[in-house]
Amino acid sequence: MLSDLRTLVDIESPSTDLAAICRVMDVVERWALDLGAETHALPGGTRLFNFGAAHQVNAADGQPLLVLAHADTVWPHGTLQTMPWREDGDRLYGPGTYDMKAGIVGLFHALRALNHQWPRGGVQVLLSPDEETGSASSRAHIEAAARNARAVLVVEPPVADSHNLKTGRKGTGHFSLHFQGLASHAGNKPQEGASAITAAAKAVLEVQALARPETGTTISVGLIRGGSAVNVVPAECVLDIDLRVSTLAEAERVTAAVQAMTPDDPRVKLTITGGLNRPPFEQGGGSLGLFERAQATAQTLGFTLGHEVVGGGSDGNFTAPLSPTLDGLGAPGDGAHASHEHIRLDRWPDHVRLLTRLLQEV
Repeated sequence: MLSDLRTLVDIESPSTDLAAICRVMDVVERWALDLGAETHALPGGTRLFNFGAAHQVNAADGQPLLVLAHADTVWPHGTLQTMPWREDGDRLYGPGTYDMKAGIVGLFHALRALNHQWPRGGVQVLLSPDEETGSASSRAHIEAAARNARAVLVVEPPVADSHNLKTGRKGTGHFSLHFQGLASHAGNKPQEGASAITAAAKAVLEVQALARPETGTTISVGLIRGGSAVNVVPAECVLDIDLRVSTLAEAERVTAAVQAMTPDDPRVKLTITGGLNRPPFEQGGGSLGLFERAQATAQTLGFTLGHEVVGGGSDGNFTAPLSPTLDGLGAPGDGAHASHEHIRLDRWPDHVRLLTRLLQEV
């Protein structure tokens, strides 16, 4: 597993470089072909690998088990120079190890362990190129596959520094508010200006007041860009807003309120783009049933498994409304998107054994 992981980590694959992502996918596709998989390159860069599963699913063959993974990372080229692959005791550090190249490697070692004894309906693996940027090109493929799947397993990492799987995730959204005012000289004719920054500042408070942390709704104005010079009444300002919600009803409430916003100064025009990107992965009977099976299996393997609902999104958000989904089946560790990203070598093999059993039994 370490050798295979080193192969993937050494290929830096930022979401902005599809050619680099394809190099990772080419390696994974060779692993799939070695196992006799039927492989397909889908529009937009997603790869589909069928292990004993028909490309066109029909009732006679049985529904396949769908597994989701992604080949892109948040790390730019050159990161390995400052965050090199290194082992320190039971921790293995490096960009993309935890999120989520170790998840891909663990999946393929689990598939190898099945020794071509695929479950009825087979196993489908979707490897996407753009999970870290919202899955724009892969979402339709993921949802189509989920509609035909009996269950979905996601090999994103478990909850940080734990054995806990993910049985729910918040929905994620992003809004951009572009204010267009009127520029004027701040000293000579300030009255002729219409400040986009003033309108945006009021909007920051209005937007963040929409948050309901007690119900899981959080809103953060993360970026503000505006103005041209200190002595000019600013004609432009842009707010970028992060939204996290636990329910679809909350997403609809916040979206309606944002779309209804109007600047007090009629000379300032407001253009709003964006919205909900990933729907909430609401914890339900399907995901909890899969977790209970995983928990019982972990018990027989000698370790204790927990579960949580987390704030970050994944491609499991798209599948949870369509098919029972269990997330967090990758490699334990910590540091997603951070300089201390690592996996736990003492815990990883147990999770690969767990995944192997789930592929056999779900």
